[in-house]
Amino acid sequence: MLPCRVTRRTALLGAGAALITGTAQAQEVFPSRPIRMIIPFPAGGPTDVYARLYAERLGRELGQPVVTENRGGAGGAIGSLEVSRARADGYTILFGTASTHALYPLVTRQPQFDVVRDFTTIAELGGGPLCWLAHPSRPATLRAFLDAARNANPPLSYGSPGSGTMMHLATELLKQQAGGVAITHIPYRGAAPAMNDLVGGTLALAVNTFGGGLPLHQGGRARMLAVATAQRLDAAPDVPTVNEALGFTGFEAVLWHAVFAPPALPAPILERLAAATNAALSDPAFRASLAASGITASAPGTPASAAAFIAAETRRYAPVVEAIRPELEQ
Repeated sequence: MLPCRVTRRTALLGAGAALITGTAQAQEVFPSRPIRMIIPFPAGGPTDVYARLYAERLGRELGQPVVTENRGGAGGAIGSLEVSRARADGYTILFGTASTHALYPLVTRQPQFDVVRDFTTIAELGGGPLCWLAHPSRPATLRAFLDAARNANPPLSYGSPGSGTMMHLATELLKQQAGGVAITHIPYRGAAPAMNDLVGGTLALAVNTFGGGLPLHQGGRARMLAVATAQRLDAAPDVPTVNEALGFTGFEAVLWHAVFAPPALPAPILERLAAATNAALSDPAFRASLAASGITASAPGTPASAAAFIAAETRRYAPVVEAIRPELEQ
């Protein structure tokens, strides 16, 4: 009887263990509940627009809602820091940008987080190409504008949404590659005030995203001189690229976005999020909805290719930041 009793007990324990294991596996299916996506900037800007479009599409791919939450402040550092400290279970992710994950460690003397150590990179998503707009009274081409700027006394000025932003640094890079032309930078608190002064004639030049500048160009209130893309954009076929306008090769500048998770995200969850993102980026309807908002989506990629892209962007702008360090620290 004892062997039978032992065998029966062993069988019951085995069945119980199998039940527990099966239940645990069912609970581990990702995602089994809504995902929270932090947007580290206030609502209403270009980052917020893309983030909400992406969240809706990602949620459809995952079969769970992706709930957006704006956590603005400190140039994106507050929301980014919150995600870096969250549990690495895939249920808290970050809609990061060039500002938070390429420029922040360059322009900040004492960063609050390390963009490599404190995050898991999921995907690079593309974003808003940059463009340069002049007041209609100014020269009609980028080359003519720069030639005029070289001889201007007092110097001409350009406006950006803020010191240390992608728009600011890309314009400084453009100035350097154009031979060091002197155009004084005027930082604004956002793109809208700069656009208002451009239209009013206070500014000679302003830099914005393509989506932000296109209505002014189409309405004749400002003239878009060039766009920082590899090819002309269908929404403004009359606007040349910077490469065409100045005879450059390879000059591109995008206020790009990427999605991140806390560090040490388990590989199966990372793969699931990356695959769902690639499915969204492969969808022509999704890409068309982004293009209608002035956003150029990236091609599908891998977490490794996204991390390599971000590292390359950081290296690209590092010498630009060092060249204007005194201005940034005023």
